[in-house]
Amino acid sequence: METTFNCDLCGTQHPITEENEMDGLLICTDCMMEETEVCQHCGTRIWRGDNAGDAVTPLCQSCYDMYYTRCSDCNEILYESDAYYMYDDEDTPYCYHCAENYRRCSGIHAYSYKPKPIFRGEGMRFFGVELEIDEGGELEANAKELLKLANSEADEFIYCKSDGSLSEGFEIVSHPFTLDYHINEFPWDEILHRAIELGYLSHSTDTAGLHIHVNRTAFGATEEVQDRSIARILYFMEANWNELLRFSRRTQYQMNRWAARYGYKEHPADILDHAKKGYGGGRYSCVNLQNYNTIEFRIFRGTLKYNTFIATLQMVNHICDVALVFSDEEIRNLSWSSFVADIPKETYPELIRYLKERRLYINQPMETEEEI
Repeated sequence: METTFNCDLCGTQHPITEENEMDGLLICTDCMMEETEVCQHCGTRIWRGDNAGDAVTPLCQSCYDMYYTRCSDCNEILYESDAYYMYDDEDTPYCYHCAENYRRCSGIHAYSYKPKPIFRGEGMRFFGVELEIDEGGELEANAKELLKLANSEADEFIYCKSDGSLSEGFEIVSHPFTLDYHINEFPWDEILHRAIELGYLSHSTDTAGLHIHVNRTAFGATEEVQDRSIARILYFMEANWNELLRFSRRTQYQMNRWAARYGYKEHPADILDHAKKGYGGGRYSCVNLQNYNTIEFRIFRGTLKYNTFIATLQMVNHICDVALVFSDEEIRNLSWSSFVADIPKETYPELIRYLKERRLYINQPMETEEEI
């Protein structure tokens, strides 16, 4: 019985216990360690020279082709699903850190751009804003002017994205902030004012909307608990559609196109069930439920008027409050006048003012300032 063998790579004799087979060759343990490695994804042993990955992430060619790519800047190996793609080159992948460096030099990203959300403010309920502005040009220089007011070298608070529904503009997207942070910490007034100076419009176009995302976890820890409040939100929207249409400043035609109704049902759960079965406008529904982490209020027309902007956030917050606190029976019995009468006047002065301007506040009209 043989007790030794000759390694086909180094030609040295070794004990038979160190014999390894690789592609028909007999190699010693030392050569195996030096000349081969294991694909991190599937576990197949490969020749070191055939490594399609790198020293940290060795990969066979098949696994690399199916599941991985490389950052075009730093050459880091990435799962394809973790790669980032940019506005002016949607075929070039970047890792998160290189994408962030790219972002700081870029004004307008592709519509598909979606960075990791950065939450700011103390609380459980966060609002992400998408404000569409138009008629001033889809210009990188203008976007950078607005970004300069909000972001720093180290921190991103807003970013801008291209939007095919706009003629000559883009959308301003915020990371998720609490209502207090939006009102008291973030310079929305300066941003809206500068957008006007740059020649943009929002309300005064047929294209621009103001969309507000609310995190689903604000309504409970489980999907079942969240759905109860979300169902009451949908019921409130249907039961008070005429008032909300006036509040939104949209026409019924615009609603049908961008923020369709689900349809009135007697019980909140029935409307949610109806929505989950695909009725309504899909993602173009009054409350878009197709995002995994948020629900999106889509009914509002865009605005560059600060009071209207803040009032809209406050309205969404108050609707969420009611949906969380009220029972199904209480929400069914809630009238519009009772709903607005319950708004805390000292806390939400912008909302009270806006409701009066829109003739929606308990017979207390107020002269309306021009929307922009």
